[in-house]
Amino acid sequence: MKRFWTEVSVDSSIQGGRVVRLDARPVRTPGRVPLALPTDALAQAVAEEWRSMGETIDPRATPLTGLANAAIDRIAPNPAAFAATLARYAETDLLCYRAETPEPLVERQAALWDPPLAWARGRYDVGFEIVAGIMHRPQPPATVARLGEAIAARSAWELAPLSPIVTLTGSLILALALVEGAIDPDTAWRASELDFDWQAELWGADPLAEGARLQRRAEFDAAVRFLGLARTA
Repeated sequence: MKRFWTEVSVDSSIQGGRVVRLDARPVRTPGRVPLALPTDALAQAVAEEWRSMGETIDPRATPLTGLANAAIDRIAPNPAAFAATLARYAETDLLCYRAETPEPLVERQAALWDPPLAWARGRYDVGFEIVAGIMHRPQPPATVARLGEAIAARSAWELAPLSPIVTLTGSLILALALVEGAIDPDTAWRASELDFDWQAELWGADPLAEGARLQRRAEFDAAVRFLGLARTA
């Protein structure tokens, strides 16, 4: 689809949020709802995505718009159900599954994964089953329930970016630590990519795998940015 607009603006007079307009027309979600954003910062960032668009519309160039669409169309109608899908990651969180050998890898996992686990224990008053190997072991029901409550307490505008953060990192704990400011994005990313980095150090970097990782990091960064903008007036 070719670009059809000249000017991009933000209309703050609309009840329910700041609406991004392309000339006189509001940007709409796939569900045909006006794209009304909760903060000025997010509205301006989404508007800039549309200002920067080339002659052909490319959805990959508008990751913030995509997350906003998800918040409005997919999550807002039933936030509890959406949060429940993320809560399932508490059962198989990356940080709870450790290597048995070699010792340097075991030590690196402990150095990067133990601090966020310790934070979660203190923050939510929960315990974790730490597994050596990849065989599934259930987490305590109280832990699963408490982490589920923590993610369910988030708004649709937080759940939208938390969803890719959880799925990209494989860790509900890292996502919760990020949203509560207990860990910075780079540390969370290094923790989630530890095994990938270890294999690359052992066997060398694979160009295809590196390309996929760059794409994952771009999606992660967009989600982290959206999370901050959605909470900034």
